[in-house]
Amino acid sequence: MALTKKKQPRSKFYELLQAQIHNEFNASQQYIALAVWFDAEDLPQLAKHFYKQSVEERNHAMALVQCMLDTDHHVEIPGTGDVRNDFSDVRELIELALQQEKDVATDIQQMAKAARAEEDYIGEQFTQWFLKEQVEEISQMSTLLNIVKRANGNLFEVENHLHRESVGDGGADPGMPPVAGGAL
Repeated sequence: MALTKKKQPRSKFYELLQAQIHNEFNASQQYIALAVWFDAEDLPQLAKHFYKQSVEERNHAMALVQCMLDTDHHVEIPGTGDVRNDFSDVRELIELALQQEKDVATDIQQMAKAARAEEDYIGEQFTQWFLKEQVEEISQMSTLLNIVKRANGNLFEVENHLHRESVGDGGADPGMPPVAGGAL
């Protein structure tokens, strides 16, 4: 006997939430590609940083999944989009990561606007953590890009900075929404 559970109809907010699941998984895959590129170039601190970023983006996607499950909405786990793998310069990778974070911030803002317009106060509250997170992510990636520029090609300086400063290594955020299956 098949179990069928009636699901809530989707509002614009939940359509954007579903789309953001795709964006977060795609960001995770892009960060893996960056990490592998850095690994291949024998830059272990940069590789480590982007492997961690990949896991973080995966956790964000799964937090969105958990929100949809908790609010009784159907969840579709999407494939990911195109991932760029070819780069000629370290700066290109960091610029791509910064732009990706800015794009995600815009997407989250659109989700928050939709929730507010629909008077979905739970949805609006849910987006607040993600908005705060994007401010941090953009700031960290901007700093990393500035360090790369100042290093003027001396990647050992960038590696030393990452090792010394532990960028993006703040540990688990107790305010993060629950993650489906548990955070990695």
